[in-house]
Amino acid sequence: MDVRDHYKVLGLNRSATKEEVKEAFRKLAKEFHPDKHSQSPKAVRDSATLRFKQVSEAYEILGDDCKRADYNIRSRCASGPSVKQHYYSSYNSYANASGPRYGYGSSSGFAARSGSNVDGLFTNFHMLLRFLTTRAFLLNLAFAGVLVGGMFAIDTSGEALWKMHNSGKSFEEAMESINKAKTQEDA
Repeated sequence: MDVRDHYKVLGLNRSATKEEVKEAFRKLAKEFHPDKHSQSPKAVRDSATLRFKQVSEAYEILGDDCKRADYNIRSRCASGPSVKQHYYSSYNSYANASGPRYGYGSSSGFAARSGSNVDGLFTNFHMLLRFLTTRAFLLNLAFAGVLVGGMFAIDTSGEALWKMHNSGKSFEEAMESINKAKTQEDA
C-alpha cells in the first residue's frame, strides 16, 4: 500500500463524500487504536500505532474541505514519493501560523517536487497565487497602499501650500535667493 496516498490509506476512491471519509476513518481508527492493542506483542502494537497515525493523518487532510482540495491539486501535480512531502511543505509554509514561514526550506522559495517542468511551473504558480491571496498578505498590501497614498497626498499638498504662499517663485528660485542673501551677508 502507498502510505502517501490518503485515499488508499482510508480505502476510498477520490470521489468519496465527506461522510464516507468520516465513516472509513471511524472504522479504521477503532481497528488500529493503540488502546485496543495495548496487550498485543510489540511488533503488532507498533504496526497498529503506525497505521493509526496514518489513518488520522489521512482523515485530517480529507476531512477538511480546504485541505482536501489543496491535497487533490498537489497530488495531481506531483508524482512519485514526494506527494506527501510536497503537500505538507507547501501547506505549512503559508497556512499554518505555527509552522515554517512561506518560502523557507528551499532555494527557489517553493517546496521541492518531482515531475515534469510543466507540473512544477503550474504548482509554483499555484503556490504563488495562494500566497498572494492570503489574508495577511492582502492586509499588508492594503497598509502599504495607504502609506504610499498618504505620502503622495502630503507631497502634493506641500507643493500646493508652497505655491499658495510664494506665488511666482519656485522652490529652487527661493533657495537660490536665500543662498545669495547668505553670501552677501558673509562678504
